[in-house]
Amino acid sequence: MQRPWDVLLIGGPSGVGKTSVSYRIAQAAATGITEVDDLFIAVESMTTPEQQPEVHYWRTTPDAAEQSAEAILDNHLRLSKALAPMLVNVIENHLETDVPVVLDGDYLLPSLLTTKWQNPGIVKGVFLYDTDERQYLENYAAREPDAGHQEKRAAVSYLFGQWLERECQSLGVDAIEARPWETLIERIDASMRSSMRPSIRP
Repeated sequence: MQRPWDVLLIGGPSGVGKTSVSYRIAQAAATGITEVDDLFIAVESMTTPEQQPEVHYWRTTPDAAEQSAEAILDNHLRLSKALAPMLVNVIENHLETDVPVVLDGDYLLPSLLTTKWQNPGIVKGVFLYDTDERQYLENYAAREPDAGHQEKRAAVSYLFGQWLERECQSLGVDAIEARPWETLIERIDASMRSSMRPSIRP
């Protein structure tokens, strides 16, 4: 795969299939891949709740999981925005060192693609979503069969997907339906090559 990007962001709700497709794209493009979850763990382990309250919210709020799906999504968006400066620095480092990478994760937001980068390079991104809440439920059941029925988690993922679709449309960033799965990589690649899509340069 000839890549039309130096850094590729693949975002979307948990359970939409982004990690599976991210690894396939990274392998085809012969690039590294970084899961943003790992970066979150690093930030969490090196900060305190006083320094980064949003990062530590889930550990310091006993009833966090009992909140409504809408409230959980709001908390997730606040956390994602808190992590954005760290992600900008990670992207800048890859541009500066000319080391291509795929970044994959729930904490990636479309607004990252509006950043004016300091270093030469092309940063592109795509955000996946599913229009059927039941599909998230089925994906969780297949991926984590011992976790039981995860209705609220599926509801959060669905709401996040709908939010991403609206946000992407507002910012002119690509949002792509995850299904049909068989053509997803081809659709992502076509999207990244389209001259109509943003190639963010300094």
